[in-house]
Amino acid sequence: MSLEQDDQVIRLLDNKSIKKHKKDYNFIHFASDSVHELAFLQCLSGHSRPSHPISAVLYTPDNSSYSSVLESYIRNLRFNTPATPKLCLIITATHESHKQAAVICSKKHGLEIKIQSGDHDYEGMSYVSDAPFVILDMFNLRSISVDIEDESAWVQAGATIGEIYYRIAEKSKTHVFPSGTCVTVGAGGHFSGGRYGNIMRKYGLSVDNILDAQLVDNIFFFFDINWGWI
Repeated sequence: MSLEQDDQVIRLLDNKSIKKHKKDYNFIHFASDSVHELAFLQCLSGHSRPSHPISAVLYTPDNSSYSSVLESYIRNLRFNTPATPKLCLIITATHESHKQAAVICSKKHGLEIKIQSGDHDYEGMSYVSDAPFVILDMFNLRSISVDIEDESAWVQAGATIGEIYYRIAEKSKTHVFPSGTCVTVGAGGHFSGGRYGNIMRKYGLSVDNILDAQLVDNIFFFFDINWGWI
């Protein structure tokens, strides 16, 4: 590292902060220099809420559970070899601020971001890349709130299709949602792909029945899209 880069490190974080980041994140080995690493960690921390620290939901190659968490995503064993490019970081989001931090900081530091909800991927598109990348895992965001009187429901991206069916059945024996037959597929990936099911000729695709969505991007904390008004 050059003297100029050393000065940049000092300006980014003092020695106390560097020690804290090493403790919380165990360092991320995706970049060729410490400046990039520290800046990325600082970015993640700065864009998450103090009440929901992002350090609690990070898995790096230095974490003891990193390998087991990574392997749990790999449905196709052809992508589980020493030659398969490994990701830099896994973010198992539990709060909206974790998602926004992942989007903002990955874009800022030139990292690809792979998003998983139900982890129903046999082609490696959500856990393999030739470029440095991170995984944003929605598994813990699986709340489902069904309102039978209104005939609607709010569903988080990590909930599975089977869980949606189950929660609807708890409230009604005559209501359904037009979706697929593979109950382990995550709602986030399923709906964003349009998706078809056995009753689509009568009720259309899953996405045809979505009225509203709350989205997080790299600018706003979240914004609401109400298709009912379009």
